[in-house]
Amino acid sequence: MNVVIIGPAYPLRGGLATYNERLARAFREAGDEVRIVTFSLQYPNFLFPGQTQFSTEAGPQDLDIQVSINSVNPLSWWQVGNQLRRQKPDLVVFRFWLPFMGPALGTIARLIRRNRHTRIVAITDNIIPHEKRPGDRPFTRYFLAACHGFVTMSRSVLADLRRLHFKQPARYQPHPLYDNFGPLKPKEAALAALGLDPAYGYLLFFGFIRAYKGLDILLEAFADSRLAQLPIKLIVAGEYYEDASPYEAIIKQHTLASRLVRATDFIPNERVVDYFCAADLVVQPYKNATQSGVSQIAYHFERPMLVTDVGGLAELIPDGEVGYVTKAQPKAIADAILDFYQNQREPAFAAGVRERKKQFSWAEMVGALKAVSVG
Repeated sequence: MNVVIIGPAYPLRGGLATYNERLARAFREAGDEVRIVTFSLQYPNFLFPGQTQFSTEAGPQDLDIQVSINSVNPLSWWQVGNQLRRQKPDLVVFRFWLPFMGPALGTIARLIRRNRHTRIVAITDNIIPHEKRPGDRPFTRYFLAACHGFVTMSRSVLADLRRLHFKQPARYQPHPLYDNFGPLKPKEAALAALGLDPAYGYLLFFGFIRAYKGLDILLEAFADSRLAQLPIKLIVAGEYYEDASPYEAIIKQHTLASRLVRATDFIPNERVVDYFCAADLVVQPYKNATQSGVSQIAYHFERPMLVTDVGGLAELIPDGEVGYVTKAQPKAIADAILDFYQNQREPAFAAGVRERKKQFSWAEMVGALKAVSVG
């Protein structure tokens, strides 16, 4: 098939760009011709909470990436939509994660469909966003109505889709492994690369820091007096996407600074392996969620996980097999961390992760996208 993926990609950075680039390679591995159309402007600066939207790394040399969509300039939507309408790809895969993108992506999709050949499918990360804003529902509906089919990476998003009464073919397909960060590294080597003392054990909180991800809950859990007696530290690796002062207040209140390893800048792709392979347990204390790419990085690097029982997180983390599913409460999280270290759960959980990871295939994701495109 001739396939176009529309969504974030280089020179943009972050998990969505990494995913879309890996998906393009998966289509190519399946024998398809594929290219990515990405944004020249993804967000206006006043809407972007991080330091920069753009990667400082070298771009992928093996992918065809067209940088052309301006999310706030309708002229660019018409240019891209009409260009693809004329080119008649067999399949266009949109990445939809935020209602703000609904007008741009929905207009492009409608223009492409005028050729009566191209099938339009969407990977819908979220239907109901984590952080609600005016216009969410009409912008989302405008985009969804332009699609022939959907793939969701959590059952909760599939349920949200059905609650909005969209009847197009839709399928749940788990988030594939993030296997593009390189091979596993021995823990000792990862600790050395980060300059960390191997006398300690390390928990990892990874990714952009936003309110819904629950770092405040984790810090309160880590202040538990039982954990304070263990030789463990918490690595916080990721850029603040909001005011850091509430988190700093918790750290100061509980005198946690000496027990933390703070890497609160954007983590480049080549350093991801070190943070995950240095960790004993990857902790995702989210307050709400759909799916998480962090889980799929942890699966790739065969790290046990602790997640909270919100959204679709627990679908992929069998409790007691690859880690823990807890309430999004400090004591519940602290209890699980204490059990992990006191009962030396790491070897058994890591073995469970190695077995479970076999099911998260990029080929299955490609197959799901093609299946919903034909109804």
